[in-house]
This record gives sequence, structure tokens and C-alpha cells, in this order.
Amino acid sequence: MPYRSGVCYSGHGWSHQTALKKVPGLLSKTAGLTALAMVAFAANSVLCRLALGAGLIDAASFATVRVVAGAVVLSVLMAPRWRKQPRAPVDWRMVATLFAYMAFFSFAYVTLSTGTGALLLFGAVQLTMFAVALRSGERFSALSWAGLVMAFAGLAYLVSPGVTAPDIAGALLMVVAGISWGIYSLLGRSVVDPLAATANNFIFCVPLVLAVSLIFVSSFHATLDGVLIASVSGGIASGIGYAIWYKALQGLTATQGATVQLSAPVIAAIGGVLFIAEDVTLRLLVASVATLGGVWVVLAQRARTG
Repeated sequence: MPYRSGVCYSGHGWSHQTALKKVPGLLSKTAGLTALAMVAFAANSVLCRLALGAGLIDAASFATVRVVAGAVVLSVLMAPRWRKQPRAPVDWRMVATLFAYMAFFSFAYVTLSTGTGALLLFGAVQLTMFAVALRSGERFSALSWAGLVMAFAGLAYLVSPGVTAPDIAGALLMVVAGISWGIYSLLGRSVVDPLAATANNFIFCVPLVLAVSLIFVSSFHATLDGVLIASVSGGIASGIGYAIWYKALQGLTATQGATVQLSAPVIAAIGGVLFIAEDVTLRLLVASVATLGGVWVVLAQRARTG
């Protein structure tokens, strides 16, 4: 195999050395996209807390407005491309899992506290994505397992003051939401065009959430503030945020994608301090360091062994 100017050339036109030079930039891009996605996830938790916790809107309407807003924003972004080229085919598995997450997440928070709901949600996401990762043969070092335990301990420590025996129905709903989101994230790793795929998912999810609203029409309640909060959650934090997450997943393994989401509840708690005037406590600081530190350990180990 010939070498020229210190670069190895292969029959494919790419060299190992040239590819290695691109790795830092790719990792930096993935890290940036992942950070944005985690902020979007946390924003959804804060917005959901503002709307449902204060009784500004019912659960079914919140899910419906959230999905419709996301579909509208994504359709506007995709319209120029759709005029020039045909739409990509719809993956109904993604539509179904997005719908399940949206619906079950909203109804679960009717009876669950924020801390309990976050623990159940991301615990279910973890179990789902790690089960698939281990089944597919991903290698996981002892130090990575230690980091995962550290991250889980930090999250458990954060929510433990408010964790009591949860409502059984609410707990089951949130577990289903977590499993659905885990599957949705795994499916997103193979998406070629994240923005187009997310737009399709939201658009074809609209009839499903509208059907849920019709079923629960007797419970309808919505204020202007509730609708606005749900719209911001759907159009920006969900629609654009999930497209960013799908893009980030292209550079993450299943274990990385699972682990990094443990940071979302911590970011949400910090958002609660900043935007809902919740107290800054030593518990929050310690839990944040433990959770984010554990996530960093897992990601660092996966980068070495990947």
C-alpha cells in the first residue's frame, strides 16, 4: 500500500491517518449536539412541571398541543426541501414509540412527583438501551460499570427526598414512557436525515394524539398559558430538540446514548432553581457532581474501547 506525504492511500481513497485527523472534530460535534439535546430534554421537564403541575392544562391536551406544535415547526423547516424532492418514507415504529412516549409521559405526571417520575423514566430508558446494547455485543469495562453506578447513585440521591411509594398507575405509565423513549432513541441511531425523520414522526403522530384528546374530552381544561407552554415544549424543546438528538445519536453507541441521558434530570433540577425559584441545596450540588461525573467516566471509557 503506497504512502505519499505521510498519508496512507487505499483503494477506497481514504487513509486511516486522514480519518484519525477528523476524529477530534467529529467527537466535538457529537458532544455539542448531545449537550444541546440534554438541555432540550431538561427544558421539557421544566415546562411540563410549569404546565401540568400548576393545572394550566390537562394531560391529553398538553400532549396534543406539544405534538402539533412540533409538527408545525418541523414542517416549516422542511417545506423548502419537500418542494424540491419527495418525502422520505415513514418509519411507523418511530411514530408509534414517539406517540407512546408523549402520551404516557403526560398522563404519568398527573400523579407522580417530578423526582419520582424522572427516576422511573430514565431508569426505564437505561434498562431498555443497555439490554439492547449488551444483546448486540457491546463491550462494557468494569470502570464503565462503576461510572454507571456512580451516575445512578447521584440521580437516586437527588430525587430521594421526594421518592415515596408512587401511584401504581402513574409508575406503570412512566415506565412505558421510558421504554418507548429508549426504543425511539435506538431507532434514531440508523436515521440518515434526522430533521426529515423527526418531521415525519411528529406529523404522523398528530392523528394519534388527537384521538387521545377525543377520548379524554370530558377532562379538557386549557388556559392560554398552558397552551403557550405546551407549544414551546413541542415546537422547540421537542421538535428541534429531538432532531438534534437523532443527529447526536449517529456518533454515540447505545451505551453512550443511554448513559448520557442520566444528566437530563440533573439539568432539569438546575433549571428548576433558575426558572422556578427552587432552592439551591448541597444535595443538588453533590448529586450533580456524582451524576455528571459518572456519565463522563462511561463516555470516556467508551471512547477508549470504541
